[in-house]
Amino acid sequence: MKTSTFIVSAGLAMSALAMPALSGLAPAAAQSGLASWYALRSRTACGEKMNPGAMTAAHRTLPCGTRIKVTHRSTGRSVIVRVNDRGPFKRGRVVDLSRGAARHIGMIHSGVAPVSLQVIGRQNVATR
Repeated sequence: MKTSTFIVSAGLAMSALAMPALSGLAPAAAQSGLASWYALRSRTACGEKMNPGAMTAAHRTLPCGTRIKVTHRSTGRSVIVRVNDRGPFKRGRVVDLSRGAARHIGMIHSGVAPVSLQVIGRQNVATR
């Protein structure tokens, strides 16, 4: 292995080790549990107007702007959403999806679905 390849590999490994501290979730381990969906038209905890058709989500601890991949464990369908609100507040649930995101993974009719979450990255957002 060339020295430059080793340095790049070491840098990637270090950034992967640092990611859990930034995101609150381990990139490989992810988080799993139940998801529900909501379609309010008020302001989110991050200060933006809620758009039920957007690909957004509410999470208790992930920072606003965090992008997460949500996979419906029963069907394998997934969607990438941006955290823009706080919640869910119902015990046992790990994420609340916007109506648009819930439709994308096929959980509108059931209302609640088993999912796994994987942090993808951050997007800069202006908060109020």
